Amino acid sequence: MSANARQARSLVERAAFKIFGGDGTPAQGWPQESEWKSFEDSWNANVATTLQSCTQFGMENNSQEESDNIKKAIQEVSSESGVKAEFILAIVMQESKGCVRAPTTNYGFDNPGLMQSFQGVHSCNPNGQGVVPCPYDQIKGMIADGAGLNGDVGLKHGIEQAGSDGVDKYYKASRIYNSGSIAPDGNLNGGIATHCYATDVANRLIGWTDADTHGCDEATIGSVGGVTETRPGYCGGVGGAVV
Repeated sequence: MSANARQARSLVERAAFKIFGGDGTPAQGWPQESEWKSFEDSWNANVATTLQSCTQFGMENNSQEESDNIKKAIQEVSSESGVKAEFILAIVMQESKGCVRAPTTNYGFDNPGLMQSFQGVHSCNPNGQGVVPCPYDQIKGMIADGAGLNGDVGLKHGIEQAGSDGVDKYYKASRIYNSGSIAPDGNLNGGIATHCYATDVANRLIGWTDADTHGCDEATIGSVGGVTETRPGYCGGVGGAVV
């Protein structure tokens, strides 16, 4: 087993899904930035998932080079945008599990690519046809679209919209990225779209992966007001968060 594989397995075995509720602040139980895994640790824990992530869409899975290019693109876009690489990776895994040929979804607007970005312009699945290999310029473009380098929406703008200097700005930005808004009462698990989204992203940032048990219930998470339960993870196949 490679050093990376051993490190990834170690992270997976330690992972546990925590239910976070409320407004995204540490005062309400959300993780401090000091609790986040490093980008390298997070990447090593998730890279195996990226290599089999396109199966869910009936597309050819990533090559090693394509997954390596996701990592490179995240690091470059992070440097260019000021958005933390760990946060970008968490959103990539939440949206597509790292499939470079993820299809475009449409709920009134096109959301293409690795980050299912709002009206993004980069994709390696145009018109349902997977592009093999996916060129680096498209991979980086998908990451840049999601981070907000190519328009006035995206993670960079969600962080600004969150209006906070604390770590809660990332959890709020994730909710804005998913639904376009935060519920009027400030509950990140309320409102529209995927109620578990922000708590899923927070868990990804502290080490949870799609190989672990997912413990968030869309029907009840909106009523949770803090960390209420920790559910041990296990090492299994690609399962996944609600996306």
